[in-house]
Amino acid sequence: MPAPLEDITVIEIDNWMAAPSAGAILADMGARVIKIEPLQGDPMRNNGRPAKVDGLSDFDFQFDVDNRGKESVCMDLTNPEAQKLVLKLCEKAEIFLCNLLLERQQKYQLDPATVMKSNPSIVHATLTGYGTSGPDAWRPGYDVTAFFGRSGLYDAMREGETGIVPMARPAQGDHTAGLALVGAILGGLRVAEKTGTGQAVETSLFETAVWTQASDYCTTAVDEAPVRKRARDQMLLPTANRYPCGDGKWIVFNMPEASGWPKFCHGIGKPEWLEDERFADPKGRYRHMHVLVPEIDEVLATKGRDEWGKIFDEAGLIWGPVLGLHEVPSDQQAQSINLFPLIHNDEIGEYRSVSIPMRFHHAEVGPKRSAPKTGEHTRETLEKLGLDSTEIETMLANHVIA
Repeated sequence: MPAPLEDITVIEIDNWMAAPSAGAILADMGARVIKIEPLQGDPMRNNGRPAKVDGLSDFDFQFDVDNRGKESVCMDLTNPEAQKLVLKLCEKAEIFLCNLLLERQQKYQLDPATVMKSNPSIVHATLTGYGTSGPDAWRPGYDVTAFFGRSGLYDAMREGETGIVPMARPAQGDHTAGLALVGAILGGLRVAEKTGTGQAVETSLFETAVWTQASDYCTTAVDEAPVRKRARDQMLLPTANRYPCGDGKWIVFNMPEASGWPKFCHGIGKPEWLEDERFADPKGRYRHMHVLVPEIDEVLATKGRDEWGKIFDEAGLIWGPVLGLHEVPSDQQAQSINLFPLIHNDEIGEYRSVSIPMRFHHAEVGPKRSAPKTGEHTRETLEKLGLDSTEIETMLANHVIA
């Protein structure tokens, strides 16, 4: 079966995780992705947590997931000769992908106008922290600062009004913004295909984060009122809350009030609550939430999460387990949709990676091979550009490439 992007070439200049994750998705969809790294390599290399498995602790799994299936070429972009090589590569590419701030794009001759001079039909895609215009366009941004902090997401996730600011897991915002950029790129490709004219597209961590909170912002943008951060005993509905079970593992419910409350009471073995005056209607349950939540906790403490899960399913409750990260790879549903596909590596054998969140029924999509070693494809790529061995050796000696 053909891959959706098997005839597409991407020139990628980026680092860390946000923009590289977009390149990984394009590679999984069949594109040839040539990653241009600095002479010493992407600073993300060898920055992740080592796997706690004998023989695998030296393999860079965190770099691999965002750079699998790519080719690596090392160049010094401060050198005009390297800049010309990039533009030459862009002449035969469909996509240029970067996370360079606009001033650096201009400094390295890689801004949309310059790149499109070399290839008028190319899609020029940029991912930044805050966008390419406005007072903070110059500001570097990571997902914890631009995505979670600046967007209000961290504040909205507090437990109550004065709860401590939470901390996100690595690259949650990066990968969300990467998905947004892929969507923009595919739209840009469609424009180029229809008109023959290229397109500059972009997104940022900041604006992607705001979109993920659109259900809040659609009202907050109108009234500018603070969003209330509710503790568990301040939630609007007992049937849309989270609770600990007897084994210390948590569950979360999300059911409508009218039909959900009777099912909930019967499901947890408390039908008498339906006759309790305190809980007789939604307003009463809300007023007594500080009493109701501890009582629910007390009931759920009598059994473990998995035992309760079977009971909830039989009762038709809408619930979900709060799994630990280490539990998800063994989850039956995760396995049934191949959420952790295998990649073969000549040095370490087969290992599990993470699937991109999209599946095609009649196309080949998924990881093809491990991430490249630093500069692994420099010579091969330049030879394909028409450079001979003498030119390549001279550039190596002059530290233009590595």
